[in-house]
Amino acid sequence: AQAKQRAGRAGRTGPGKCYRLYTERAYRDEMLAANVPEIQRTNLASTVLSLKAMGINDLLSFDFMDPPPMQTLIAAMRELHALSALDDQGLLTRLGRRMAEFPLEPMLSKMLIMSVDLTCSEEVLTVVSMLSIGNVFYRPKEKAEQADQRKAKFHQPEGDHLTLLAVYNAWKMNKFSSPWCYDNFLQVRSLRRVQDVRKQLLGIMDRHKLPVITCGKNTAQVQKAVVSGFFRNAARKDPQEGYRTSVDQQIVYIHPSSSLFNRQPDWVVYHEVVLTTKEYMREVTTIDPKWLVSFADKFFQFSDPTKLSRAKKSQRIEPLYNKYAVSQDEWRISRQNRRFHVKVTF
Repeated sequence: AQAKQRAGRAGRTGPGKCYRLYTERAYRDEMLAANVPEIQRTNLASTVLSLKAMGINDLLSFDFMDPPPMQTLIAAMRELHALSALDDQGLLTRLGRRMAEFPLEPMLSKMLIMSVDLTCSEEVLTVVSMLSIGNVFYRPKEKAEQADQRKAKFHQPEGDHLTLLAVYNAWKMNKFSSPWCYDNFLQVRSLRRVQDVRKQLLGIMDRHKLPVITCGKNTAQVQKAVVSGFFRNAARKDPQEGYRTSVDQQIVYIHPSSSLFNRQPDWVVYHEVVLTTKEYMREVTTIDPKWLVSFADKFFQFSDPTKLSRAKKSQRIEPLYNKYAVSQDEWRISRQNRRFHVKVTF
């Protein structure tokens, strides 16, 4: 449908030709008749939260114009339940109702609300505003090395969330100067939008009587606030390569532009994953894994040291001959996965 609409532009108001950069076979066999509606291919957590706030509780039988897959709805409700926005009956909690008041993704809303209890709402308000706009840095090809050097000045050892905070605070200290942005390879238009978003969120916090408190130099409170909203995006360093996500055990990597790229800490949380040559984590922050249990006890638990994990149970220990031993009577122990035999009958 989109290809036909674009072809119609040529010749509608005057003579013209339409050049298609794909084969006729691709047009006939590979393209869909129409685009898949966005509600059927995106995360529905925000949509579900808004519907719940409007009093629509039975979402599975709700008359959508383009009904999303059942599994997508259930996954969104599970995510909101993990964020404590829904109770065990699937009804909106007091926290969930407050989250619905913010024009943000549920994880960002939870992060902002929890920052009040963690006495760092001033800093988190800025971080959330920066995350809402996207990348504020630009890197021209002819000055790539100079841009990287300027960006490195803002890098914080705790990670990218605090790096974004440092950028905004530095801009504020320079009286929101446009020339300062050009000198530091920052997009002044994006930072102006961050300023507008921050004012809007500040107004909502004032309306709900949520105090704006600064944590000073205690930046660990900001890291805890990030964990409270993005605990599902936790990842642990893998012994072989990269990081392994805690939810689906997917292999991911820290993006080269991150302030943590050369440090590679043991545990991190990330804002999003982007797929280029690899699956990279964007906006990464170091964490203490104990915080995951503190802020998401429904999702994480301390393991029992006296019991074997599922991965350990799937392995067996087998003695193997050690050809490098000094004595030929020595042996070494090697791990091998158990082999399961499945009997199939017809």
